[in-house]
Amino acid sequence: MLLRLAYLTIANAFAALRLLSMSDRDKDVEVLVLRHQIAILERQLGADTRVRFAPEDRAFLAALLTSLPREALRRLRLLVRPDTVLRWHHDLMRRHHARTCRPTRPGRPPTVRSIRALILRLVRENPGWGYRRVHGELTTLGIKVAPSTVWEILRQAGLDPAPERASTTWADFLRSQADALLACDFIETVTLSGERQYVLAAIEHATRRVRVLGTTAHPSASWVIQAFRNLVMDLDDAGCRARFLIRDRDGKFPALIDEVLAEAGITTVLTGIRMPRMNSIMERWVQSCRRELLDRCLVWNERHLRHTLREYEHFYNQHRAHQALNQAAPLRTVPDPITDPERIDDLNVRRRDRLGGILHEYSHAA
Repeated sequence: MLLRLAYLTIANAFAALRLLSMSDRDKDVEVLVLRHQIAILERQLGADTRVRFAPEDRAFLAALLTSLPREALRRLRLLVRPDTVLRWHHDLMRRHHARTCRPTRPGRPPTVRSIRALILRLVRENPGWGYRRVHGELTTLGIKVAPSTVWEILRQAGLDPAPERASTTWADFLRSQADALLACDFIETVTLSGERQYVLAAIEHATRRVRVLGTTAHPSASWVIQAFRNLVMDLDDAGCRARFLIRDRDGKFPALIDEVLAEAGITTVLTGIRMPRMNSIMERWVQSCRRELLDRCLVWNERHLRHTLREYEHFYNQHRAHQALNQAAPLRTVPDPITDPERIDDLNVRRRDRLGGILHEYSHAA
């Protein structure tokens, strides 16, 4: 429509320039001829046949003829009535006004982004809260939001209603009980002599501290029980208040260890069958131990394996950074960042090798 309207405007502009050179007598003759042709066209079409005008034709005629008074429009001989031309002009002005004065966003103004983020945070930190409970908490904070707005924000974020979100998952249980949780597992490895060795290790969920309880080629019931007795004494000396120990259903764990742990106030929690994710933190340490140590080191015998694991235990607890601890180590905190420009420009970092260079520890030179 816009292209046709522009074409009509340009074409008629050149036609108006042609009329400037014509005399009034020639113009009157041309007007009489056009009026007579319109009369012939009306007579041929008949009273029941309507002439179809394109939208651009209506816009052009409305813009051209509305400048004339109503009496002059009634004297003109047109294919439409003068009221129709005026109606075209009114429709054209109404659409223009609606397009220029239309609000950018109809309806209720959008919720402030910070309030939306706060609502999602409250629901994420409190899975059992419904939209009414969240609305009440916002009211106590002095934030005025309608309950329906809170419900709409939760629906747009794809969050289920509170009863469906309130169920506790295994991961939520582990996070909430981390301070009282231990986990243990066996690791199998083979020495250069072909002897199979079994490593028993335990890890604290809260601090990620690892304790290698021992290595043996024959994990008998008496050996495992003694290893757990040593673990209980180490926990008492360290002041660790563990209440649960997670382990799998391996046959190398005798039933008597549950009684040993129960005397120390520790309850054994068995993982599901073929569900390693229920003991995911311990399984993650096993993977790290294999990838960072056992897969890169040739173990000669049981004595060498004990020495290797002792070095790796010290490295893991004292130096290795952990994402779950914000890059701190279980027994080492993250130092304050260096803000002195001179120290940054002149860094002197030294490296300490463990196990012949398999493990590297970096620290500032004294």
